[in-house]
Amino acid sequence: MTFRNGLDSLLRPEDSVLVLIDHQPYQLANLNSHDPQMVVNNSTALAKAAKAFGVPTILTSVIADRGGLLFPQITDVFPGQEVIDRTFINTWEDKKVVDAVKATGRKQLIIAGLWTEICVAMPVIQALGEGWDVTVITDASGGTSVEAHEVAIQRMIAAGANMMTWLALASEWQRDWARTEHAAELSDILKYHVGGSGIAFLWEQQLLNTPVPSAVS
Repeated sequence: MTFRNGLDSLLRPEDSVLVLIDHQPYQLANLNSHDPQMVVNNSTALAKAAKAFGVPTILTSVIADRGGLLFPQITDVFPGQEVIDRTFINTWEDKKVVDAVKATGRKQLIIAGLWTEICVAMPVIQALGEGWDVTVITDASGGTSVEAHEVAIQRMIAAGANMMTWLALASEWQRDWARTEHAAELSDILKYHVGGSGIAFLWEQQLLNTPVPSAVS
C-alpha cells in the first residue's frame, strides 16, 4: 500500500473536483447509518464549501423520475446547473459524468453520495484503479445500515481511498486563516452548519459588539 502522507497529499481547492451522487428522496428514505437530517446538513455544507473555494462540482442523480430530484438544499447552491441523470448505478461507468470530471483538469477527486456501499463504493473503486486520487466524504454519505456504511468504508480504504469529513475537508482547503480570500465565506458556512460551534461563534460576535455597562456608583 502507498501511504498517503506529506504536504502534497493534502487537498487543495485548485486541484479538487467534487462529485455529489444520488442525494435523492428514495435513498434518504432507507438511510439508516446516520440521522437523515445530518446527512442533508452535511451534504449541503459540503456543496457550499466547494462553491466558496471555487471547486468544480458535478451533480448527478439516478433515474430521478422514480427516485426523486436531488435535495433542493444542494441544487439551490448551484442554481441553473445541470444535474446529470443516469441509468448506471456505478457513476463512473457514465461517460457524461466522467467527461465532466476530466474537463475540469483536476486530479483530486472528491466523492460523497447515497448509498455508501453501492453508489459511492463502485465509482470510488473504479476511479482508484484508473489512477485517480480519491477522497470520500463519509459524513455527507450514508448507507442502508451502520454495517453497510462501515464495511464500504473499509473496502474503499483497502482499495486506496482517502476518508474525510466535510469540515475536515473545508479546513484543509482553507489551510491558513491568513488566506483571507475565502475565510469570510467559510465562516458563514460554519455558522449555519456546525451546530454548537456555529452558535457559539454567533454568540461571540454578539458579545464583542455588546457595549460594556457603565459602572454604577
